[in-house]
Amino acid sequence: TLALRPGQAIADLGSGGGYFCFRFADAVGGQGRVYAIDVEIDFLAFIRERAREKQIANVVTVPIPDVDRVLPLGALDWLFLRNVFHHLDDRVALLRGYRRFLKPSGRIAIVEHKPGFTLFDLRRPFGHYVKPEKIITEMEEAGYRAAARHDTLPGYSFTVFGLRRT
Repeated sequence: TLALRPGQAIADLGSGGGYFCFRFADAVGGQGRVYAIDVEIDFLAFIRERAREKQIANVVTVPIPDVDRVLPLGALDWLFLRNVFHHLDDRVALLRGYRRFLKPSGRIAIVEHKPGFTLFDLRRPFGHYVKPEKIITEMEEAGYRAAARHDTLPGYSFTVFGLRRT
């Protein structure tokens, strides 16, 4: 759905154990770059070790405090967030700040649990979701516009944003 191409750069914010970043690394190829960003140092160490074992050289691990030092300005084609949006403090300010890392044509993909509650669904009582409308509102406040919405993942909202031209 993201249609990643060889040579692109993508940052996986909240990369966890690297499920998506290794798939992204394959999609962007050796000339591309994947930035695995997380607050958990142990996750990043796991990703580094796995990349070393698999001889994947295009994945760069980035602890949150090092984002400003490591991410190249105006170079990202994509910023990807999966089930991370609800964890972010001051989302509008944070994502407004990430604009500086995106190319003018750069995009942000946000995949987030949809609200809902069943006996076996703990998202609602623990707030592990953000309503799609709120995501769009906050992203607009941060200077983005919704470019596409996908209904390909049951139980999830999946919205792609581009930079809003002022």
